[in-house]
Amino acid sequence: MPAITATAPAKIILFGEHAVVYGRPAIAVPLPQLRARAVVSADPFAPAGYIRLQAPAIGLDASLEDMPADDPFSLGVHGVLDILGISRCPACLIRVTSTIPIAAGLGSGAAASVVLVRAFSHFLGQPLENRQVNDLVFKIEKVYHGTPSGIDNTVITYEQPVFYIKDQPIQKFRIARPLTLVIADTGIPSKTAVTVGAVRSGWQADPHRYEALFDQIGRITRQARQALETGEIDALGPLMNDNQAVLQELGVSSPTLENLIQAARQAGAAGAKLSGGGGGGNLIALAANETTQRISQELLAAGAASVLVSNISNTGPLE
Repeated sequence: MPAITATAPAKIILFGEHAVVYGRPAIAVPLPQLRARAVVSADPFAPAGYIRLQAPAIGLDASLEDMPADDPFSLGVHGVLDILGISRCPACLIRVTSTIPIAAGLGSGAAASVVLVRAFSHFLGQPLENRQVNDLVFKIEKVYHGTPSGIDNTVITYEQPVFYIKDQPIQKFRIARPLTLVIADTGIPSKTAVTVGAVRSGWQADPHRYEALFDQIGRITRQARQALETGEIDALGPLMNDNQAVLQELGVSSPTLENLIQAARQAGAAGAKLSGGGGGGNLIALAANETTQRISQELLAAGAASVLVSNISNTGPLE
């Protein structure tokens, strides 16, 4: 039986993080330069039902039976078996590798789950549809993150720009003109469950104030979608800055993020904001092609751990 491979991209949130958990829209796009990969190969020397999982990036090398029931990879394997109604499968090795930084707000966990679910279901001869992959990975995300929005698994599963509102049909859309982002990693892990939990605590303590902030982010995100669809790229920079100001009010920014965001703006970025859970992780800066090198250099000089320049456009026809 030949080995089966599946890949999936990283993702970046352009607008709407945190507010998306509370029913407001968010915009996210795939980052195809960074990818997770799963390879499933038969193990002819092991007994039927034996599954070994390897993920070098997190030091995982264990048999499925020895893994905690709530481990994301364990949940993925058992989820596929349950959906397909298979109680005992051929012995196999599942190896997951990735170039996506961990805990950086780029969807590394969701991407790993997506490729595992896709490759394993293909290996079993019954590949799951995108909808099934998305639903299963969202269930895994809920165990891992607590109250995720669902945007990570959605944009990564479909690998298309997404306008996402929780519990509503997915809206994939076209970007009229490509845009260039400089993405800087703070080098500080961004624990989504922690920042999401902190926002929830604040919302529970002062729902009126937090709902107003979420509404602001929702309006900004809708304006950003219109700008993306009509090619008004010049409007995006100020909207990024406005979104960042509200995220700062929510308490999910940090001195490190603010320092880097300021450095990007001073170097010529049209706009800059954190992306993802906040606290650490990544920031994004909107750049013209002639300013990307200067912005990248200034971010590194200001303490960014690494910088990636990405051209964001459509990845293919809408499904």
